[in-house]
Amino acid sequence: MSGPTLVLASGSPRRRQLLEMLGLEVEVRPPHIPEIRGADELPQPYVERLAREKAASVSGDLVLGADTTVVVEGEMLEKPSDAADALRMLRRLQGRTHHVITAIALKTPAGTLGATDVTAVSFRPADDELLAAYVATGEPMDKAGAYGIQGFGAALVEGIQGDFFGVMGLPLRLVLQLLERAGHPYFFGQERAGTGPA
Repeated sequence: MSGPTLVLASGSPRRRQLLEMLGLEVEVRPPHIPEIRGADELPQPYVERLAREKAASVSGDLVLGADTTVVVEGEMLEKPSDAADALRMLRRLQGRTHHVITAIALKTPAGTLGATDVTAVSFRPADDELLAAYVATGEPMDKAGAYGIQGFGAALVEGIQGDFFGVMGLPLRLVLQLLERAGHPYFFGQERAGTGPA
């Protein structure tokens, strides 16, 4: 990608790591948007709205906002409020298939582009002892649905149908599609062109 630095309107270290993994230059500017769902707001429109609001709230020519939620049997699971809430969520997920919805929004000088990923994740059956031990690691506390698929939470997963990176909170294929639509196509190491191997 050439052109302006990509501003990430998120405090998530995982989202930053995913972008940097691709060699993208990223500047992090966490937004301060209240994550309050409207009374009749469905999960997908909710995360899409938050992604747009996060991107809009941060200055920059190229700003990426994102939001993720987990839905199981019609119930939306966001970040747990405490350890008991995390355990409650994990009990709901064990032995079931749920959906992880991640919306992204890219603010550009010409307007805002958006895309949404929905991935199905199946958890294997697990007893309370295992779930409580996972909660005790502290990993679930800042994650939608109370688990991180890229960490200890991988031990709870039976399988996924869709985008692994979407479950992590940033579907990279959609980010790259939006960047290309905005006139900033990704090419491996383009920002380091001419350096070559040592």
